[in-house]
Amino acid sequence: MTIRVALADDQALVRAGFRSLLENSAGIEVVGEAADGQAAVELAEQARPDVVLMDIRMPVLDGIEATKRICGRPHLTGVRVVVLTTFEVDEYVFAALRAGASGFLLKDVEPDDLRRAVAIVAAGEALLSPSVTRRLIAEFTSTPHRTPEHTALLGDLTDREREVTALAAQGLTNTDIAEKLVISTATARTHVSRAMVKVNARDRAQLVVFAYQSGLVKPPQP
Repeated sequence: MTIRVALADDQALVRAGFRSLLENSAGIEVVGEAADGQAAVELAEQARPDVVLMDIRMPVLDGIEATKRICGRPHLTGVRVVVLTTFEVDEYVFAALRAGASGFLLKDVEPDDLRRAVAIVAAGEALLSPSVTRRLIAEFTSTPHRTPEHTALLGDLTDREREVTALAAQGLTNTDIAEKLVISTATARTHVSRAMVKVNARDRAQLVVFAYQSGLVKPPQP
């Protein structure tokens, strides 16, 4: 099955570079480009790509707001947004995740990692590198994001659903979770999916956010 990708970046050279890398990959098709955030939203509406590679800093509408608009439209639930950033410490990275982004990529990503990342996100997995995940933990544990709503939703999960949510938040895939809990991959996927529905997580990345916001996952001790 071909993965359909849209590119959103105000620099033509960057778009051309990503297009070249992706179009040389079997099973990936670039369905359009956008030079600003508003155009990216319109492209998502028209082309309905599987994945949008979204720059953060763009004219007309920035990448965060564009991500929020795409992820906030029910008829675009199948469109995953991956934010492109120059620095992992980018202060807007966390805002983009809260807006609904499925993960992040550095603009100098290696070609094979780019192709793999597109496939991972298209399959519904979260794309959070270990270094970004560590910063994400720090971000969500250093500021008071926890709310009664998150705590209440946590109470709706079964013990097993809490367990798989915590493992997913640590970056484990469904296959990893299955091996750790000695269950089938299909069963792990079912538990993760049910947890996502119960906590209103749009995708796996949002389930990770919930895990930290609810206090289910604790930061590692120094």
